[in-house]
Parts: sequence; C-alpha cells; structure tokens
Amino acid sequence: MLGWGLLALLLLSCNGSEKAEPQKVIRPVRYIQIFSTGGRQVRTFSGTAQAGVESKLSFKVNGTIQRLRVKVGDSVKSGQLIAELDPTDYQIKMQETEASLARAEAEARNATANFKRMRALYENKNVSRTDLDSARAAADSSQATVRSINKQLELARRQLGYTRLKAPTRCTVASVPVEVNENVTAGQAIVRVTCGSQIEVSTAIPEVFIADIQEGSPATVAFDSIPRASFPAVVTEVGVAATGLATTFPVIVKLKRTDPRIRPGMAASTTFEFGSTTERPRFVLPLHAIGEDRQGQFVFIVKPQGAKRGVVRRRTVKTGKLTAAGLEVIDGIKDGDLVVTAGVKRLQDDQEVKVLPTKGK
Repeated sequence: MLGWGLLALLLLSCNGSEKAEPQKVIRPVRYIQIFSTGGRQVRTFSGTAQAGVESKLSFKVNGTIQRLRVKVGDSVKSGQLIAELDPTDYQIKMQETEASLARAEAEARNATANFKRMRALYENKNVSRTDLDSARAAADSSQATVRSINKQLELARRQLGYTRLKAPTRCTVASVPVEVNENVTAGQAIVRVTCGSQIEVSTAIPEVFIADIQEGSPATVAFDSIPRASFPAVVTEVGVAATGLATTFPVIVKLKRTDPRIRPGMAASTTFEFGSTTERPRFVLPLHAIGEDRQGQFVFIVKPQGAKRGVVRRRTVKTGKLTAAGLEVIDGIKDGDLVVTAGVKRLQDDQEVKVLPTKGK
C-alpha cells in the first residue's frame, strides 16, 4: 500500500509540472511623433541631393544590345550615341517594305496607263462607261496602295533609327543597368542620366510643419561630405499627399548656387525657420492621448525596441488650453517624442507593446 501511495504522489507532481505558463499579452498601440508649434523655431530635416533633371533613357523598340558606348561617370553631349541594338531584323523589314513599294509603284504605273488607254477608247466610243470606271478604280486603288506602303516604309525607317539611343542633352551617366548581348524591351531603362547643373534636395517634412512651407519659402542646405559649408535654397515643390507611414510629406528645395563637390545621391540636411517671435512654443495633442488618474495627467511615450516592438514609459504632463486641434501641453514632453494615441487606458509603465502603423492624428 505504501508503494502505491508513493506512485500516486509522483504522478500528481508530474501533472503539476506540465501545466503551461500563461502566455504574455503584448498590447498593440498607435503613436504620433510630436513637435512644438508657435514661436520662432529652426528645424532641420534629413534629405538626399538629386539632379534638377534625372532621366532613364530607353529604346523605343525591342532588341538585343549590340554596343554600349558609355560607362558610369561619363559626360555625354546632346546627340551623342549611347547604345545600339542589333539592327538586322529592322533592316530586313525595311528592305521588304522597299520591295513591296517598288512592286506597288509598278502596278500603279500599269493601272494608270491602262486608265489612260480606256479613257481614249471611251472617247471614241469603243468601250463602255463601265469599263472606264473599272479602270479608274484600279488606278485609284493602286495609288492608295503606294501611299500606304510609303507610310509603312517611313515607319520601318524610323524603327531602324530607334535602334540607336542618343543623349537628349548634355548629361552625366549615373548608372548602366544592362550589359552587351542582353535582350531588352521597349521602354526598359538602358542608362540613367542626370542633366543640368542645378542641384535639388528631396526631404520629408512632418505633418505638423507642412502647412507652414510654401513654394518660394527660403531654406538652408548642408552636406555631411562638405563640412563647414551651407547653401541657400528655395522651396520649389510641396507634396500634397503623405508618404511613408502617413506622417511626412515630400518637399523639394533647389540650391541657389552650385558647387562641383555636390553630387546627386549625397546625404543632406535642410533647415527651415517656422513661426514668429510673438507666439510662445507649445505642443498640442489629441484628447484621447492624455490620461488622468489620482497622480495627475499623463501620457505614454514609446521607446522603440526593434521592428514593430517597443516599451512605453509613463510621463506626467501639465496641460493648458483646449483648442480646436486638441489639448495644449505645457510641460512634460519634448520635440521628437513618440506619444501613444490609441490604447492609453490599458497601459502600464515599462510595458512591452506592439507598434501599429500610424494613421495620423
């Protein structure tokens, strides 16, 4: 009996050890990146230099690349030959069309001569009106055939010419993504060129600032590779649709002066001035981003911890006036903070969360 009791105890202890631990729940949250508004502020955003005109040159016809006349870094002049396709198929097609045209012209001459004879015979009342009309119709048809084949020959010659790719203007070759003997299709990029000496910088502006940027607004650009140098610029394009995670808008600025050290693709920093000296800086958050308990008002700040993961930290805040855009926050947060906007009531300090794509404010 004692042996059976020990066995029962062992079985009970084994069953207890096999119980699975409860699975950890990682709550999803959404957030916005905040920046202060009002007051005179200087903000710098990262961007990339690009040529004022950048083009991908391609053939208008299919074929096999026979020659590549340029390489990366080459400067090309307007009309300079860049690449050639094997023209054999297009030469044969043109020759066939030329032969068809010669045959059609011979038939047209014969039909025209026959019509002239039939008209003379008709005037002498030796043939009927029906015979004359048939001869006239044959002559007109043969002339129409000649005109049609002439158009075909013109197209064949143009297609043969399309086997030679030339530079549209003075440019620099940025990349050559194809090789000799490679089959390419019409419209496929053969070389990418940058043209013109005017450099532009493309940058992404957060939504809180985009309303203050307009075409013609001044800016200053600096490059990491050119220390202790800044370049005046002006805004030329302002995006009307958000990019990325729907929080930034594309803006293009053009440099007012050029420098041979600046090349397309360089990392750049674009600086803007916002606001006025008469208005104090402030933060404005959506009402649902601010919680309140016995300890006071607070928000949760997301600290990223890898892809789609983060940890939230509670931050006590002091609020001000309620505006049409949200609740004014006077103290407790700073520029660049990632503030949770969805799921605030179920969060705790130092809790791990799953970060969802932002949908905006």
